[in-house]
Amino acid sequence: MKSRTGLDRTRTRQWRPATQAIRGGTMRSDFGETSEALFLTSGFCYDSAEEVAARFRGEADGFTYSRQGNPTVAMFEERLALLEGAEMARATGTGMAAMTAALLCQLKAGDHVVAARAMFGSCRWLVDSLLPRYGIETTVVDGRDNDAWARARRPNTRVFFLETPANPTLDICDLKAVADLAHDAGARLVVDNVFATPILQRPLELGADVIAYSATKHIDGQGRVLGGAICCTREFDTEYLFPFFRHTGCVMAPFNAWVLLKGLETLELRVRRMSDNAARIADFLAERVPTLLYPGRPDFAQHALAMAQMSAGGTIMSFLLDGGEAQAFALLNALELIDISNNIGDSRSLATHPASTTHKALAPAVQAELGITPGMIRLSVGLEDPADLIADLDQALKAAGL
Repeated sequence: MKSRTGLDRTRTRQWRPATQAIRGGTMRSDFGETSEALFLTSGFCYDSAEEVAARFRGEADGFTYSRQGNPTVAMFEERLALLEGAEMARATGTGMAAMTAALLCQLKAGDHVVAARAMFGSCRWLVDSLLPRYGIETTVVDGRDNDAWARARRPNTRVFFLETPANPTLDICDLKAVADLAHDAGARLVVDNVFATPILQRPLELGADVIAYSATKHIDGQGRVLGGAICCTREFDTEYLFPFFRHTGCVMAPFNAWVLLKGLETLELRVRRMSDNAARIADFLAERVPTLLYPGRPDFAQHALAMAQMSAGGTIMSFLLDGGEAQAFALLNALELIDISNNIGDSRSLATHPASTTHKALAPAVQAELGITPGMIRLSVGLEDPADLIADLDQALKAAGL
């Protein structure tokens, strides 16, 4: 394998994001292919025993086994790292594999984790159920309250974990303030940046240490494959992440990496257009529903903080109906253009009922504490014409008695 131009990595990092999204990380074989090559191989061959020994010692460049590194996966990892502004990235088979690896690779029995209470349901399960099984103590706080983060710190605190904007309440955490609090305690800040994407928010620039993604969402953005990724420093990878990857095998398949490379090429175009569409949808819904949660609107409680950290309001919003589950289901069932789906970040607009799907594992009292009501609907806005989306929502709202 050889690089596209022979430029070193320092030069590549000087490219602007639009160029990095197309060219970043590209390696070409001797065939000179235009699109990235798909390497469906488990292992690799060597010219000599000395060469393979040098690779396993880390003294020579090259791949050894696709559980530890694969050319197609490596191109995806490098391109995402460039867009994120990270030193490097590791790709996983799913988004939850990324979240799990980002935490477990650096934690041990006796450590303590502080996490924001508002996050994806499976991430809350990691904090509430999985980590305690391994002797890792956890404390859940209102992520919007900086003082709550400060009070929760202990001598054995090793990780702060949050998602901002949060799923599905769109809660915003003050990344810089929370990062400072974590570092003062000798802990690292791990951020789930799925809702904002690296296009709208770059937590590393605000002090975060590790960024985790479900690449299934906006990065693919077309409902084709599963994937996840972790962005971090080389030091963190060497000490914690790569050993975890090497021995647990939570890696991404080359085919999925190839699909996700194609997704990165259009990520900024899609996210910007979807955010523009979402802003228009939010303005419409604000006049029709009792409560709308969208960071891009001035009436959102944390609008100023959201806009200080994000370059746009994002592609996702939630709204609450007074009629509970029955009214929410009536609206969802009346939709004709927008699909009912628990995914987000797709080119197609998707709506879901969090209380019965993505957050159903949480007890009703926990849902209520988070603000997830039976009448909540989460809407992920896609690339359709916003006028058509508004027309579909209008008729569905009327069908639901609104």
